[in-house]
Amino acid sequence: MTTGRVFLVGAGPGDVRLITVKGLEAIKQAEVILYDRLANPKLLEYAPDNCELIYCGKLPDRHILRQENINDLLVEKALEGKRVVRLKGGDPGVFGRVGEEAAALVSYQIPFEIVPGITSGIAAPLYAGIPVTHREHAESFAVVTAHDKSNDGKPMLDWEGLVRGVDTIAFYMGVGNLPFICENLIAHGKPAATPIILIQWGTFGRQRTLQGTLSDISKKVQEAKFSNPAIILVGDVISLREKISWFEKMPLYGRQILLARTSESVSDLAKELMEKGADVIEFPKWKKTILPVELGKITNYDKILFSSPESVGEFFNAVIEKGIDIRKIKADFYGGSSKSIKALKEHGFIASLSTNMPKPGSLLIVGDERSLHSEVESADYMVTSKKELDQQFLPIFQRMVEEADVNTMVFPSAAAVGLFIESLRKCSINVFDLLKEVQVVCMGQKSKAAVECAGLVADGMLETATRDALVEYLVQNPLAVER
Repeated sequence: MTTGRVFLVGAGPGDVRLITVKGLEAIKQAEVILYDRLANPKLLEYAPDNCELIYCGKLPDRHILRQENINDLLVEKALEGKRVVRLKGGDPGVFGRVGEEAAALVSYQIPFEIVPGITSGIAAPLYAGIPVTHREHAESFAVVTAHDKSNDGKPMLDWEGLVRGVDTIAFYMGVGNLPFICENLIAHGKPAATPIILIQWGTFGRQRTLQGTLSDISKKVQEAKFSNPAIILVGDVISLREKISWFEKMPLYGRQILLARTSESVSDLAKELMEKGADVIEFPKWKKTILPVELGKITNYDKILFSSPESVGEFFNAVIEKGIDIRKIKADFYGGSSKSIKALKEHGFIASLSTNMPKPGSLLIVGDERSLHSEVESADYMVTSKKELDQQFLPIFQRMVEEADVNTMVFPSAAAVGLFIESLRKCSINVFDLLKEVQVVCMGQKSKAAVECAGLVADGMLETATRDALVEYLVQNPLAVER
């Protein structure tokens, strides 16, 4: 058996758009991914449907997989001939233990590549409006671990060297040792008034900051119940934050949105919301199987209705594969939504919405197996694909919801409501408990009706179900929801 190849990939600090092109390419071609807690799980959606996902997450009080087990798994999967990705938060070479994993692979002569990532100690400050160096404030920068292998976990550092030789210091995952850090910096010469800031969940929409000085920050952290994951930044360069803070001024900053979806790919709506500063969790995750179709009677229909934009591409792929001349298809084309109309236009066809479809004439409905539930009478059906819940993503979704503080729920269509609630049950999550303190927004009257039929409260409804309308609504309406 041919030995596989391992890619030790830095996932970046949290914002999925900060991963490198090479890192994303590795994910898209992976057969196995071993991923950490601090690697944004949304990156896993770019993996092939048949990719095996293995959680290696670590928390301060427990380990899912110990480092030795991770090393053994990398070797095991590579010796099976698999293309393996080890996905780490930030940069794998900055407190990522990549050296130990690479050494394990070398001992078995397994080929590997190390793909750098953006480290949190630089990215989180920048998202908080702080460059770690500045010609007037800081000419040097250091990243420092805030815990080590000592019995009490206190970092054994050259405190005098840090104080004397470094202008800006970034401590990683050090909230628990913050009093010890501040005491030692002051004891070795740092002024007690030196600025310090903690940046929790840096580059996420749920990013939080807490600023103070070496003398008072520990008390502030205790009062605010601040916790990891967080970067601790020390230095005079923090004074620039007031002038150049940018991320926290994004229109949807602070929004943690749960978006119900019916397609298997990341939606354009989710991308738009993230570009405006929101965190977006899409659920459920679907995987699709393309089915063989029979096209023998395709030229006999007067009307063809496409139930989804995905079905358009699947239909034309089948037509091409069967060698059918598209000019022989005389039917008028219709779409079940504006997205389907757009997909047909991209293939060179002008179509109308199904609401404008005349009743006379033979009709073919094209779509996935859910199209069989259409209320249209006297129609034939062409099932081009089968969508099913991706079971691997159920525990991933559970962890994402546990770590987030979801404050907004968006239902983009009526069809999404039932699928969302049904999929939640498979995660043992009660929809009423989940959405108890959450602002529920419906895109269109049909979505609102479906939400209310399910016994939920709709806090807002968009007359125009567009991305721009949703963004405008979220900006103009406060998060607090009165029940």
